[in-house]
Order: sequence, then C-alpha cells, then structure tokens
Amino acid sequence: MKHRKIFIVDDDEMTSVMLKDHLNINPLNKVKVFSTGEECIRHLDQNPNVIILDYNLNAIDSNAADGLEILKQIKKIDRDICVIMLSSQEHYGKALQTIAKGAMEYVVKEKDAFIKIDKIIESIR
Repeated sequence: MKHRKIFIVDDDEMTSVMLKDHLNINPLNKVKVFSTGEECIRHLDQNPNVIILDYNLNAIDSNAADGLEILKQIKKIDRDICVIMLSSQEHYGKALQTIAKGAMEYVVKEKDAFIKIDKIIESIR
C-alpha cells in the first residue's frame, strides 16, 4: 500500500493536534501540520496528496490569508491536490464557494467531522 501525505492547515492548535493524532492512527498517513496557509504554500514542493484547510485562518496573524485565498493559491500551483475545507460554520454559501474554487469537500467541525474526513481520504485514489 502507498503512503498518503496529508497536510493540516489550521490556526486552532487543539483541532490540529487532535486531527493529526486521529489521522496518524492509520500507518499509511504521513501528516504535517501548519498554522498558516502561507506556511503550507511554502511546503507544496513536498507534494501532499491531501490538504485539510481551515476556512478561517487568521487567528494567529490578522494579516494572514484566509482559507479561500489559500485554496486559490494551492489550485493555481497544483490543480490535482485534493483539498478538504474545514470550518466551524455550517454555511451553505461558503461550502458552495469553496467547491466552486476547487475544494473536494466542505466539512463542518462537529462530532462526526473526523469520520467524514477519513471517508473522504479513503475515497481518494
């Protein structure tokens, strides 16, 4: 079986740590965490298969780009990277907007979010 390189981009440290620990249960997953989108962009040369990207990315640095802007930059660099948008807001308009910009899925941070993310990652070939 082939390893999957997964980037988590979230400025909420607790979410990042919990999601990383959850994903690392699967030995096929190799997970890296970034607290800003800009940091993620600088490491795209590592060729991640999946990026889990927080929609709201400016808690650490108010000048940082938000998730939608980072999504656009990722897709400009590599259209084939699967991006899963993660948000604390269940907002239909935001979900449609991110899908239109190239996100594979929009997942709300709720009790079943990690299970949904697992299923999405497993569906990627």
